[in-house]
Amino acid sequence: MNKLDHIVIAANSLEQGVEYIQDELGVIIPKGGFHSTMGTHNHLMQLGNEAYLELIAINPDAEVPGHLRWFGLDDALTRESIRHSPRLITWVMNTSDIQSVKQSASFDIGTPTELQRNNLRWEIALTDDGRLLGNGLLPYVIQWHSQPHPSNGMAEMGCQLKSLTIYHNRAEWLRSSLASIEAAHLVEVKELDDSEAVYFSVEIETPGGLKTLSSIV
Repeated sequence: MNKLDHIVIAANSLEQGVEYIQDELGVIIPKGGFHSTMGTHNHLMQLGNEAYLELIAINPDAEVPGHLRWFGLDDALTRESIRHSPRLITWVMNTSDIQSVKQSASFDIGTPTELQRNNLRWEIALTDDGRLLGNGLLPYVIQWHSQPHPSNGMAEMGCQLKSLTIYHNRAEWLRSSLASIEAAHLVEVKELDDSEAVYFSVEIETPGGLKTLSSIV
């Protein structure tokens, strides 16, 4: 069964993102690693049930890749948004058969692309233009080819993901899209009026109590 793999917070810099997560969740998220193919770097921590939180930013010391970066990080509006404040930007679904998900999806999930860092190997579906899927409301799809799940090696900071809720003015379309990749059970979808901006939020149990993060800041 497909599972929620991780949630992604994008920041203008890792320093800015670490401060944001400390303010919002009351923990200092530890360093992760580098993505040489994408020119990005991250900090990581467990969220329970083999899920984790990824804080990601463009690595100013890396060579600029010859393609657009993932998670919409080269998009001008995204860059301007996270310059002011880090924000929850998208989520990622873990599957055991990414090719099957691509074939069944009612939308373009992108091209499964093999990546590797140290002893970690995975495929993630990426679009040529680096765009967020459904403005970040539809998940990126990942298949890990290394065991155990990488979250097992991440710091446990006393935080656990409790829920992910998407607010959309085309809720039935969104539910249908999620169902096509067998992801409908991973989130709750709530209807919005046409006049309202779509967004998603997560609830995380922290050492200081239940906290909510939103893709709107």
